[in-house]
Amino acid sequence: MTSDFEAQLRSVSLRVTRPRLAVLAALHDNPHVDTEAVIALVRKAHPAVSHQAVYDVLRALTDAGLVRRIQPAGATARYESRVGDNHHHVVCRSCGAIADVDCAIGDAPCLTASDDHGYAIDEAEVVFWGTCPDCSAGRIAH
Repeated sequence: MTSDFEAQLRSVSLRVTRPRLAVLAALHDNPHVDTEAVIALVRKAHPAVSHQAVYDVLRALTDAGLVRRIQPAGATARYESRVGDNHHHVVCRSCGAIADVDCAIGDAPCLTASDDHGYAIDEAEVVFWGTCPDCSAGRIAH
């Protein structure tokens, strides 16, 4: 898998570094994590990596389009490595868990604006809100 991450970095003209590889691996295995979680995951393999290095890597990867930053209303910013498609998210109002939701019709954008105001729309961002199965089960049990 490391060679895939190396190829991704090279494809956007970024140098291959251990922190960048570690962040890509962390996000690949743990989608929708916040910055603190990324730092903790990266430090498991590379204890000397600084907070600032991880922040810088996340910014560079996001700017290069290898990582997507999402921030549902009222929630902490999260990061994911699933990019290049027009998927959306469902967020639990109780615990904050986030899951991917594929686009309803598959083409970007999957929603057509009633009035595009002359914009060339290339993406629609939808966040579905509700209660996850674990939280719903907990409510019933109480």
